[in-house]
Amino acid sequence: MTSPLLRSVARPLLATVAAVAGLLAASCTAPRAIVATGKVTPQGEFRVGYNQGLNLASAPIAKATGALKEAASQAASSSKVDYTDATTQLQAAALAYVLDPVQTTADINVRYGIVPHLDAGFKYTFGSYVFDTQYQFLGPVGTPENPDRGAATGTMYGSIGLQFATQRAKLPSFAFLSDINSVLNLRATRNDLLIPLIFSNSLGPEEEIGAISYGLVYAHSWVSYGFAPDKIYSGSVKVPELPLQRRNFSSFGGFLNLKIGYRYFYVIPAVSVFYQNYGDFALLNNQSTSLSGVTFVPSIGVQLRIPKFTN
Repeated sequence: MTSPLLRSVARPLLATVAAVAGLLAASCTAPRAIVATGKVTPQGEFRVGYNQGLNLASAPIAKATGALKEAASQAASSSKVDYTDATTQLQAAALAYVLDPVQTTADINVRYGIVPHLDAGFKYTFGSYVFDTQYQFLGPVGTPENPDRGAATGTMYGSIGLQFATQRAKLPSFAFLSDINSVLNLRATRNDLLIPLIFSNSLGPEEEIGAISYGLVYAHSWVSYGFAPDKIYSGSVKVPELPLQRRNFSSFGGFLNLKIGYRYFYVIPAVSVFYQNYGDFALLNNQSTSLSGVTFVPSIGVQLRIPKFTN
């Protein structure tokens, strides 16, 4: 038998764990928060981290009007939906959320120093799988325990990265988006390529205390999508499904982050900003829409450095 005291403590704890698990399960956006510095992982070392952030995009926010939410609710509860301008707007909103959702993001990541100047890593974002590598072209490659000659506070590092993410895209589990999807039956997949150019200034020799990092980012996304509704009509004729469409678009941005800690453990607040013209997208009933917008990606993470052990 469990004591009343134990049950009173366990219940809220389990509720908290369930809430966190639900939040992370919804976080399927490919990570665009840049938390790396210009210094890559030294050869033979590991870095393990966790990041929590927010993808705040202007395009879906602009579409999420009260009138649209009401139209989505009415369409979801109807057995037959007449194609109107509201139906076009529902599709545009669904695409905006798939292309750049407003939602929390989270990832667990690990990096390893392969050779001097080059490391590689893997991120799992609870729905998206991410592989990346980073090449350091500027600055020393020592460690806090064995710094290279000239390494000190203010030393500049520079690197360029390459990140590839793949995922099955879906609408976040918001009430009105669930209504939209019940009407449109959206299916989508996407792949994302991200190339950050990173510069940083060390705090302490070889980032012993941390670093201030900044730079530019280019990203490119490939999206496949289609709609397969079963109750939308134009007059007396059922609107046929939209077969799989393929589109791609570029994003341009910049970032700033601060890595602060000591030798083995660091906290990393960061912010990235992107602009993208998503382009033109075909819709049902021979309609189309154009989308563009700005995205802010604030985040905070923790990083554990596991140094190379030598005899």
